[in-house]
Amino acid sequence: MNPCLCGMAGDNSGRCNCSAEQIQRYHSRISGPLLDRIDIQIEVLRPKTSILNAPRGNSECSAIVRERVVEARRVQSDRAGKANALLDNGEIEQFCSIRGKSLNLLEHAVEQLFLSPRACHRILKVSRTIADLDQADEISIEHLAEAIAFRRLSARPDNF
Repeated sequence: MNPCLCGMAGDNSGRCNCSAEQIQRYHSRISGPLLDRIDIQIEVLRPKTSILNAPRGNSECSAIVRERVVEARRVQSDRAGKANALLDNGEIEQFCSIRGKSLNLLEHAVEQLFLSPRACHRILKVSRTIADLDQADEISIEHLAEAIAFRRLSARPDNF
């Protein structure tokens, strides 16, 4: 979803002439329940040209990322017979359980971001996938925090 009708809101170029009311109206075109069904919601801003010449320090090459994804998919298939995205409510309870500080973080996110139960389930499934990519047996608070960060668009009150 674009940030506004012209697609330039938030860009430092100043090319967006959309008013706050137009942006609000544009965002309200997608209902909260529909947005709830989208697992990962992040804004992707136009990169600065300087990033093209930046050193590639600790970035992974595509082949290594592919290997991690293939291994994570294998783990998911071995564990539940399907990808985490396809888990039902009972399987979410079984394979995506969290407790302690992680549970507190999710409860806090529910209150602060006005998350629905469906959004919570999606966050748990995404956090399980992040843990699988990290080759972790359990979902850590870091995995959960990353999954919550992927719900940035639904954190906007104007989307409800």
